[in-house]
Amino acid sequence: MLNQIKLFFEQHIVLATQNSLTEESLHLACAALFVEMMHMDDKVHGNEHDTILNSICENFSLSNEEANTLISLAIQEHKQTTDYYQFTSLINKGFTQEQKVTLIKSLWQISYADGELDKHEEYMVRKMADLLHVPHLEFIKTKHQVIDG
Repeated sequence: MLNQIKLFFEQHIVLATQNSLTEESLHLACAALFVEMMHMDDKVHGNEHDTILNSICENFSLSNEEANTLISLAIQEHKQTTDYYQFTSLINKGFTQEQKVTLIKSLWQISYADGELDKHEEYMVRKMADLLHVPHLEFIKTKHQVIDG
């Protein structure tokens, strides 16, 4: 499994430090934020992992296997990262406003996947919306879309 992750990384992911913007690096940046959200309340639920998997498959048109590999890479990033800038800067450069709003909606879905919204989860979604320059109206709108189903 570790070799498979390394191979995927070597073939698809270009490090942000090289200032290279690829689809794969954007996917990893988003997945890293998703994994961070999953760990935000210090309780990891299977529903959260499933929601991340579904978001990645739907938004990035990846297979379950590719999405699981991406999640594994994102978990490694989560263990090593100290801030969100490396991810949000890539997303700001590579995503349209509509894609950023979709990302915020995905973060809301992950935060509600366990059936409750922790104050730390809400803070993170708010912070990501600010860092990604998503207007407050869209922040609220996506929250209500997720709550109302």
